[in-house]
Amino acid sequence: MKKNSPDPATRMRRRDFIRTAALGTAALALPSRLIADPYAPLPTRSNAVKPVRIRGHVRNAARGVPGVAVSDGLAVVDTASDGTFELVTTSRQPFVFCSVPSGYEIPRSATGTASFFHPIAAGEDGAMEATFDLAPLTRSDDRHVVLLLADPQTEDELETGWLHEQTVPDVQALLRSLEGREALGIACGDIMYDNLHLYPDYERAVSRMGIPFFQVVGNHDLDQASPTDDGSVATFTRHFGPRYYSFDRGEVHYVVLDDVFWHGSGYIGYLDEHQLTWLAADLARIEPGRTVIVALHIPVLGSRHVRNGERRPEVHIAVNNREALYRLLEPYNAHILAGHTHESEHVFEGGVHEHVCGAVCGAWWSGPICGDGTPSGYAVYEINGSDISWRYKSTGHDFDHQIRTYPMGTDPAAPDEIVANIWDWDPEWKVVWYEGGDRRGAMGRRVALDPLSVELHTGPDLPPRRTWVEPHRVNHIFYAPVSGSGSEITVEATDRFGRVYSAAVPTS
Repeated sequence: MKKNSPDPATRMRRRDFIRTAALGTAALALPSRLIADPYAPLPTRSNAVKPVRIRGHVRNAARGVPGVAVSDGLAVVDTASDGTFELVTTSRQPFVFCSVPSGYEIPRSATGTASFFHPIAAGEDGAMEATFDLAPLTRSDDRHVVLLLADPQTEDELETGWLHEQTVPDVQALLRSLEGREALGIACGDIMYDNLHLYPDYERAVSRMGIPFFQVVGNHDLDQASPTDDGSVATFTRHFGPRYYSFDRGEVHYVVLDDVFWHGSGYIGYLDEHQLTWLAADLARIEPGRTVIVALHIPVLGSRHVRNGERRPEVHIAVNNREALYRLLEPYNAHILAGHTHESEHVFEGGVHEHVCGAVCGAWWSGPICGDGTPSGYAVYEINGSDISWRYKSTGHDFDHQIRTYPMGTDPAAPDEIVANIWDWDPEWKVVWYEGGDRRGAMGRRVALDPLSVELHTGPDLPPRRTWVEPHRVNHIFYAPVSGSGSEITVEATDRFGRVYSAAVPTS
């Protein structure tokens, strides 16, 4: 499929917009201590910044692959008809990487993580060579599956053991059911819980799952002793390469971003100017109307602030300069995949569909559910051409496990009503209830707490391993008044793809 490039005037307007949006929003979003002294000296680097000329080749065996995007994280160039490219960058940029095109296998490291990059290291002449070897797929990737594993967040050997004992076998079983379809994984940030020495245990999990995995940097994946954002990803990039990049599968263009901005004593949700400049160049190659899937860690917006009655989201649970991202994604059928908040929700804002995924670790490996009642698990995206469908996969359950029901009186504020939590709900779902086999009508949706989360997470001593976990007010709790006659009651939910799920309501 031919990629159209915008004219020079359009590119200039896009660069001007990125510069204005990124810098202007930064002044509003950054903590006051970061902007209190604009004349303070900037951190210096030990090595002077030098120009680097990179000449290279993207090839399939001995044949060059034309039209492949190659980047240093700022500029993007296409390979020529013979697969060669030339890129002038600086020693400040850490990697040169290619955007793996559709129809080719995703190169992997020895542990199975995606390997599509080379460190930038020039010789004495200020030049280097970089070769990317690609192998054609033996089957079409027009139909493929993406597993989104948000927040594995292991802190110690006990939790990495649970990852290997619970999550890995669940993924392996799912992959066996895919009937040979092409599959890949995305670890959507907070791969670790601050203990970065455990990255090899995650890599061992990837190796066992047997599909290529891309990694997103999360706030708990950082070198927190670093005074700068660049330095905070040193360990992450040593294991996994660039913190932002893109690739293609079938008709879909995928983008991975780093929206965790570390300021030396904490973090905010923010996309830096270099990243937005690169993204503008990357998307300039993609035809308007195509499906674009963006994976990042902190939700771009989320709705927790709305559910809690607040005017705006806190700076660490949303992207503060999100309007710049919305503008860049306007021409596309865009989906954003995020984690971070350990809850499930779908948000429609800025022309994009944002999917906030429940956590692999639930509420930090403290029990079977997240704070909103979503079971520990991951999301499964099935792509057919440009069409996308998805379902949440609860660890240890099959796909039919999409509803948790509670008997009448479970919620003291609604003593005559049954309650149902439908964690993957979005506005296209239909939720009804039956009593004694007769359909009674639609259930009403409210912002409320999940009753099991209240039971497991409320109080200074609960849950035992993470006593600071508390229930979340969420917008996927449903209610219906019942007669209390003892008749069998069932909740039925139909998702936006026409799949029907049902669950009986306990009698007590």
